[in-house]
Amino acid sequence: MNFPDLLAADARLIQTRLDQALAPLADEPVIHAMRYAVQGGKRLRGFLVLESARMLGIAPAQSISAAAAVEALHAYSLIHDDLPAMDNDDLRRGLPTVHRKWDEATAILAGDALQTLAFDLLCDPALGDAQTRITLVQSLSQASGAEGMVLGQALDMAAETIPNLTLPDITRLQAGKTGALICFAAEAGAILAGQDRAPLRAYATALGLAFQIADDILDVTGDATKAGKRLGKDAAAGKATFVSLLGLEAARTRAQDLVHQAEAALSPYSAAQNLIDAARFVVTRES
Repeated sequence: MNFPDLLAADARLIQTRLDQALAPLADEPVIHAMRYAVQGGKRLRGFLVLESARMLGIAPAQSISAAAAVEALHAYSLIHDDLPAMDNDDLRRGLPTVHRKWDEATAILAGDALQTLAFDLLCDPALGDAQTRITLVQSLSQASGAEGMVLGQALDMAAETIPNLTLPDITRLQAGKTGALICFAAEAGAILAGQDRAPLRAYATALGLAFQIADDILDVTGDATKAGKRLGKDAAAGKATFVSLLGLEAARTRAQDLVHQAEAALSPYSAAQNLIDAARFVVTRES
């Protein structure tokens, strides 16, 4: 199966698991908003969970709840990131953002509920024994909280008012905002298999930065129709980005160098081609 087809197939598996988790919940606006927020998207983070697990001999049936968990957590972060107090976006994946379709209070609560759903999904006995599940919960907590994604988001908000951010500043910011969840996703397979996480952590660290550089490039050169969201907002806000600091061509070169680093990190594994293809995909995508 080629990479786009594999990514799409895994996205369907993840959607089915999310639908199962949300199906029993009450018929209320906040639940409808949750279901709306988890529709669509590339599901790259969930794919990384499934594929890192597959590479290490763990079947999707045993890893799917972890894949759905990271996507639920990601969906919460997007809902909150789109709010007027943060990025103030009207579109996400070509559709109205949750606070535009409903209201700000419903969006905040739907995001909160998707965050807690993520940790409920990690309690699924199919993921393994109690210690494995505890390790997954702890890892996602660290990746998504004040040591990871939330810290990155806070630094990103502050970046609008701080002049002269350096490349190390932006790298630290994006390693939290974007990279931390990607690292959790890639390491999840090693956690499930009880194996050393270091090679997959190195892979995901490079992948996460390449992903963000590609996002910065798309914000400058992309097609808003394909992206399904507003572009050019970083420049409008006066934010420093990899593109503003490096220049467009140097940013592209840096992204390719990171892809090569990601590929090299996978050298201990004999069945890593799909993860290699994922690294190449993140710098060639159009959304």
